[in-house]
Amino acid sequence: MSEQEIYQQIKQALAVAPRNQYTVELHLQMLKYADELKHVTSREFCEGVGLKESLGTEFSKMRNLTTRLKLAGLDTYKL
Repeated sequence: MSEQEIYQQIKQALAVAPRNQYTVELHLQMLKYADELKHVTSREFCEGVGLKESLGTEFSKMRNLTTRLKLAGLDTYKL
C-alpha cells in the first residue's frame, strides 16, 4: 500500500469514528501503520492526514510504542 493510500485509509477511519472516540481511533491508526510509515517524519504524517502539526508528537509516541507492543506479541495486521 502506498503512503497516500495509507493516509486515505486513516482519513476514512477518522471520518467515521464517533466524536468521543476520535483520539482513540487516531492512536489505533498510528499503531496500525507505524511500520509502513517509519520513514515518514511526524510533520509529513500530519500533512498527509490533514492534522494539526501539534499531533506529530502523538505520531512519534505511537510509533515508538508499536515497537514495544510488537515485542510483547501485538500483530498490527489484526488492527
